[in-house]
Amino acid sequence: MNYPHKFSVAPMMDWTDRHCRYFYRLMSKRAQLYTEMITTKAILHGDQQRLLDYCQDEHPLVLQLGGSDIQEMAQCAKIAQEWNYDEVNINVGCPSDRVQSGSFGACLMNTPQVVADCVGAMKQASDLPITVKSRIGVDDMESYEELSNFISKVQRAGCDTFIIHARKAWLKGLSPKENRTVPLLNYDWVYQIKQDFPELTIGINGGINQLDDALKHLERIDSVMLGRAIYHQPYLLTQVDKEIYQQKPSTLSREQVLLDFIEYMKDQSKQGVPIRSMTRHILGLYHGQPNAKKFKQLLSGKVVELKHLYEWLDFKNSEEGRLNG
Repeated sequence: MNYPHKFSVAPMMDWTDRHCRYFYRLMSKRAQLYTEMITTKAILHGDQQRLLDYCQDEHPLVLQLGGSDIQEMAQCAKIAQEWNYDEVNINVGCPSDRVQSGSFGACLMNTPQVVADCVGAMKQASDLPITVKSRIGVDDMESYEELSNFISKVQRAGCDTFIIHARKAWLKGLSPKENRTVPLLNYDWVYQIKQDFPELTIGINGGINQLDDALKHLERIDSVMLGRAIYHQPYLLTQVDKEIYQQKPSTLSREQVLLDFIEYMKDQSKQGVPIRSMTRHILGLYHGQPNAKKFKQLLSGKVVELKHLYEWLDFKNSEEGRLNG
């Protein structure tokens, strides 16, 4: 792409599927979007159409891979290029048991040469940028020097972009959920990596909940990544193009975003996609607004149909008319 990716929405398992990403793209044209982490074996032996298909409006779009087999990673990088993804990101940060059993995710921080070998093979197989998303450490990695050594070794293989979740990962004793909150944040180490490797593009992730916080980080590093804050407050994305990229701000109301997404859901439902698999991503659209609870309840009923959303829009229009009249 011909502009820097200063802001991205994190890859989130079971959340950032194609429907979620389409919803996000309605509110920001510039934010970089990621797929959920997809394993190499799923891509090589599963339904690629289901796993990799996306709407063209989702660009710039990154495929995040989970794996550590060098040949498989290279094959998947080539497939990603064939599917016209903009970038491939290697997951070196996920702490779940399933990921550990597959010898990828955060445990790869213990084997930087494996990550480096994957990067080298992937760059030979594909012309796409190959990037790494990691933690600042894992288990008994206690020093900044170990993080620096990891970055240095992977850089030598040809990786020039790292997104660093500014927490350690504890592979034993903490659940994946606890690993997102219990280990202490250490932004200073990420800032120091940028100082020590000024030629690299360094992104930061972890504990960032507001765009004001993102802007403060951008004074020190190259990009910021928000995850659950966006999922629970997606309308924040309407401010990203203005606040982060100094572009024309979005003028879409929540109601217009919802109308646009309804049109998308109509098309998808004709192709057999269940309505609930799409509406689950928009529960936070009215976060912090009057009647937000009512909106969530509407989408959490036993039966969810598009007519319920039209009824909501009628309610919002009548409410607005009452307030203005």
